[in-house]
Amino acid sequence: MKIVTLGDNCMDVYQVNDQAYPGGNPVNAAVYLKELGAEVAYIGWIGSDSYGELMREKIQGKGVDTTHLSTKKGKTAVTQVELHGNDRYFGEYDEGVMANFCLTEEEVEFVGTHQLVHSGIWGHAEDKYPLFKETGILTSFDFSDQLGHGLVKSLSPFVDYSFFSYTKDDDYIRQFLKEVKNWGSQIAVATLGENGSLAYDGERFYRSETVETKIVDTMGAGDSFIAGFLFGTLKGLSIDECMELGSNTAAKTIGYFGAW
Repeated sequence: MKIVTLGDNCMDVYQVNDQAYPGGNPVNAAVYLKELGAEVAYIGWIGSDSYGELMREKIQGKGVDTTHLSTKKGKTAVTQVELHGNDRYFGEYDEGVMANFCLTEEEVEFVGTHQLVHSGIWGHAEDKYPLFKETGILTSFDFSDQLGHGLVKSLSPFVDYSFFSYTKDDDYIRQFLKEVKNWGSQIAVATLGENGSLAYDGERFYRSETVETKIVDTMGAGDSFIAGFLFGTLKGLSIDECMELGSNTAAKTIGYFGAW
């Protein structure tokens, strides 16, 4: 099972203790997928600073292929994180060198050697998705909580698995997932925080509840759900089983500080 993730990375700096942890949806997904047993590569840019060195070291330490992780002169992306109880809230975001991220022709060819490619709304890789689809590999994209973003409609035809963040199972999100499916996605999924998750495949809706566990930090919960879902998909599991695996993976993640 070969998967490649690409796009944004950042150091999540927790203001409460001034500790920094590597993060960013594609990075987190890569690490979780590797832990589940997939062969995973990550493509992105880091800065020529201490955070960049730490990012590379930590990702490599998790066994993710970083041969296409490039160091650019400048700052590594940083997100300020506040904790309100056990819930995390994102503050100021400095995109650093990732603001100018783009894929080379060689990297696009490298992506094509994998079974599935995953990126996200802040990954600066959306322009390559039509090309990825042409190669025949599976595509996944995390739109986060940007349900009203213009990319949702324009990119859905080129995304097999579209992921979103929302709050509850209601008429709005069900109609929204139907629209995403109609725009071209194979399966549309919404993580709903403490209310579990919801998926739609064009025929029916699927529900999964959260797994009861001690919550330390919710950072990375959605990303780990995505990793579990995608891993299950490539293993040939049913949608119900993929959602269950996603929920179990997320439950492990919220038991410690930082995404991983």
